[in-house]
Amino acid sequence: MNKEKQTIHEFDLNVIHEYFSNVERQGPGSPEITLKALSFIDSLTENSKVADIGCGTGGQTMVLAQNIPCEITGIDSCSGFINQFNQNARNKNLHDRIKGIIGNMENLPFQEEYLDLIWSEGAIYNIGFNRGLNEWRKFLKQGGYIAVTENTWFTEERPAEIQEFWQKAYSEIDTISNKVAQMQKAGYLPMATFVVPESCWTNYYSIMQKTHASFLKKYTGNKTAEEFVSYQRYEAELYYKYKAYYGYVFYIGKKI
Repeated sequence: MNKEKQTIHEFDLNVIHEYFSNVERQGPGSPEITLKALSFIDSLTENSKVADIGCGTGGQTMVLAQNIPCEITGIDSCSGFINQFNQNARNKNLHDRIKGIIGNMENLPFQEEYLDLIWSEGAIYNIGFNRGLNEWRKFLKQGGYIAVTENTWFTEERPAEIQEFWQKAYSEIDTISNKVAQMQKAGYLPMATFVVPESCWTNYYSIMQKTHASFLKKYTGNKTAEEFVSYQRYEAELYYKYKAYYGYVFYIGKKI
């Protein structure tokens, strides 16, 4: 496989979903980082409505539910993720306030100005940062919040190898200042930005590395599965090589 010419979007979704189905989080993050972002959001009550878009199996959603009294809806297009999400909610005795539903982030099942908070860790890239901010805004009440993580350049200049990789994988990757400007233009007051620490990435890649052997054993001879694992290993190699130049940034904004 020519890894340099392939992106995650070119793989079978079933393979992707299977690969990520047995881990708590489907991207870099941690309970501490989720709570740090949550600390910039106020006025949430038991009557508040929250949506976690691209929730995966709900690692971050469970943290939210354990720390705010709101009703939370997790939305993901993968039925396997949602089944695990709802099982996790039952296991943690949170199912009376949170539920996962199968849905599409391009067509959210909410009335306009219904939500007090939109959350999305490591998922808004599927629709695009700018598009997500603009299209999801109508679902927020006036003064409602949006909190998302987004892959972001830390520097104005970066080596060609990593520039070319991310330009192909996610062309909307940009600098923090440009992302904040997009948030303002979309009708939000930027409340906070902070870099998701390196430890979240190293922990994430370490966990995924441990799943490779069992995943490949399950799909022995499956070329797509083998190529996807190869792609994931390549992405990890690039991160360790170029982590000074990019990473996730949490962006928290308030609808004005």
